[in-house]
Amino acid sequence: MTDDRELWARSLDGDTTAFGTLFERHADAVFGYCLRRTGAWSAAEDLVSVVFLEAWRRRRAMVPYGASVLPWLYGIALGVSRNHHRSLRRHRAALDRVPPPEPAADHADAVVERVDAERRVAAVHRHLAGLARRDREVVEACVWLGQTQAEAAVTLGIPLGTVKSRLARAHRQLRTGVLADLAMEDRPDGPQPAPPGPAAPARRTDPRTP
Repeated sequence: MTDDRELWARSLDGDTTAFGTLFERHADAVFGYCLRRTGAWSAAEDLVSVVFLEAWRRRRAMVPYGASVLPWLYGIALGVSRNHHRSLRRHRAALDRVPPPEPAADHADAVVERVDAERRVAAVHRHLAGLARRDREVVEACVWLGQTQAEAAVTLGIPLGTVKSRLARAHRQLRTGVLADLAMEDRPDGPQPAPPGPAAPARRTDPRTP
């Protein structure tokens, strides 16, 4: 099998077939990363296209790490997903006014798989949301992507020592919360609601406050 370095070298000369082989080889991995970052199947599909278009545009500025271009592609996906989140925050009100598209025909098994994937991603997001962004991105690289700490440093563009310290800090915070949450989600009866606490006393409000 032709390795990534050779395919990338051919891509530098404009060989779209070589670049297409790289896409076929790594698109699923990039999609999985984008799905975990966004929590939405359709958004992840869109971002994969953006990642590879950006990789083609920036191909002359890239030097593969080891025998694979995947860490570099993950780095692009990180930046693209950050932009996606910023755009959502800026335009959510406008997007909410756009009517949803008609649902496409889909097989039942595919629907179940998609819903289950999004449910599990949402469970993980609930626990990661408490981490600082820089720590969360290290966890995503080393845990979700299975990267070594050196590869994560390439993906995130930070020193290896910084990856080590951020990963250790995130591990102390997360502990077993994610696994416990997923186990609860997988119970036949689902997660049980916490018993209601005592009602909070009513507070007087300033009538001048809107």
